[in-house]
Amino acid sequence: MGKIALSQSYSLDGVMQAPGGPDEDRRSGFEHGGWAMEYDFNYAEEVGLEQAQNADALLLGRFTYDVLQGYWPKQEGEFAERLNELPTYVVSSTLTDPGWNATVLGDDWPEKVARLRKELDGDIVVYGSRRLSQALIRLGLVDELRLMVYPLVLGSGDRLFEETQETIPLRLVESRPLGDGVVNMIYAPATADE
Repeated sequence: MGKIALSQSYSLDGVMQAPGGPDEDRRSGFEHGGWAMEYDFNYAEEVGLEQAQNADALLLGRFTYDVLQGYWPKQEGEFAERLNELPTYVVSSTLTDPGWNATVLGDDWPEKVARLRKELDGDIVVYGSRRLSQALIRLGLVDELRLMVYPLVLGSGDRLFEETQETIPLRLVESRPLGDGVVNMIYAPATADE
């Protein structure tokens, strides 16, 4: 059985919006795009490559898919090669002709994702994709939260966790400092018998 892992760059105040570049989310008027790029560590070497090698697929929302498929096919190196060869599943009601090894999941995507989780042996990695990630959390389909927490308070921007009436207990699986004060933390859902 596969594991759905949300992989997020995360500010101390919980912002996950547009960490990768200044133009990543200008359409929303977000002023801090590219905030994660100012930190001095090599994501691909320290976290990304291992994560990609353990993945059987990527699962993305439409906007994140557009950003990644516009960038990674033009890149070189082992990490780029791995991302470019992974099957990618995109949750979208508007995408009709995907490239980049992509398959579109339509309105019945929760059932298809649950089936993929049963059929695949490796990780199904979700980069960014805020609305999709929030829905996966609500549906109880998330097996791991991989949060790269940056020592920065942005003050505004989209956050992973929505307001909820119920608590979401988690257990820490791993915590590892990376370069420049960034900490990689992995959480899994806590169960009643732990």
